[in-house]
Amino acid sequence: MKGRTSSWWGTVLDAPDPHALAEFYSRLLEWPIATDEPTWVVLNRPGESFYLGFHESSAYVRPVWPPVDGHQQMMVHLDIEVDDIDAAVADALNMGATLAEFQPQDTVRVLLDPIGHPFCLYLGS
Repeated sequence: MKGRTSSWWGTVLDAPDPHALAEFYSRLLEWPIATDEPTWVVLNRPGESFYLGFHESSAYVRPVWPPVDGHQQMMVHLDIEVDDIDAAVADALNMGATLAEFQPQDTVRVLLDPIGHPFCLYLGS
């Protein structure tokens, strides 16, 4: 795109407490916190140009999974490749995730982070 001179890009999740959600994902992904401000936290994998950000939103509404008409639906979800899905799910649960009731695929597990954002753990090929 015109005017783009940086390779820096990322995904941002809204949260009522961006610091708490960033701590969860920092442990889950094993990425350090790169930026820690009152309403904005960024995780960045060292040596990479992408980031995962967390923005304070006092109007955050927990999404419903699977989607239900008339209710807040997920805006984005993360797909995270793992080598051992059972071990990865157990770790995520111990960190505060919840296993979603609806599981659409055998090789994927849908989990919810502590404030309800769905994310998927899937087996690498």
